[in-house]
Amino acid sequence: MPDLLCFRGILIRLVTGSSWETVEALMEYKVSDTTLRARRDEWIAAGVFAELEAETRAGYDRIIGLDLSFVALDGSIHKAPCGGEGTGKSPVDRAKLGWKWSVAADANGIPIGVAIDGANRNDLKLLEPTLDSIITNGLIDDIELLALDRAYDYPVVRTRLTGYDLVELEIQKRGTKPPPGHTAPAHARAAMDRRSPQLVVLKLRSAPALNVPKHGAPLRRDQPRHHRADDRTTHRLPRPLEPNPDAYPLSP
Repeated sequence: MPDLLCFRGILIRLVTGSSWETVEALMEYKVSDTTLRARRDEWIAAGVFAELEAETRAGYDRIIGLDLSFVALDGSIHKAPCGGEGTGKSPVDRAKLGWKWSVAADANGIPIGVAIDGANRNDLKLLEPTLDSIITNGLIDDIELLALDRAYDYPVVRTRLTGYDLVELEIQKRGTKPPPGHTAPAHARAAMDRRSPQLVVLKLRSAPALNVPKHGAPLRRDQPRHHRADDRTTHRLPRPLEPNPDAYPLSP
């Protein structure tokens, strides 16, 4: 099976969040879901996605330029309905399985360091692995200001950051909210909300599964969720308007 075809299927899964079986249907069954999963595992083991991440980031830095005058670092929880090695029970989703992503991004939202673990992992536990990832990418010395939210407002965090020669810090105080008009946290949120191709390897195993059609069956919408026992919908149509000839009087 051509690598280009498999790579296209993987990109479709990343962009749409569809299940592998749905991706197979979207690609008109030119490649099976089993082949896509196998090729994905083969490429992960060979370091293809890690090399793709490094090449993408280096190309962006060469053409556009990373802005490390402001770097935001934070964790986020993502669903993993099918589980898998490394997932954990989410503390914010009724103990369902999920991932915890810890991402450091530059001022424009380009990821420069990533660490991943189970959803039950505390953000503080992933701080140093994320910084180590930035060191691996050779960017730690170029960071001018590091912004963190109040979950990192502990003396031990500042001590650890000093060990990385990170002294220009903006850490929100615990028990406080950003004052109105304060731009740095909003900037940080905007940076962390953007996703770029560097996160490709993270989303490969964590996209939510969707309803899967049978082979040859057309894709269709789900049936209405709210219905009575006699299958009549509970949503009533609005009463039709009565004609009002006075609303539009005829000109004499």
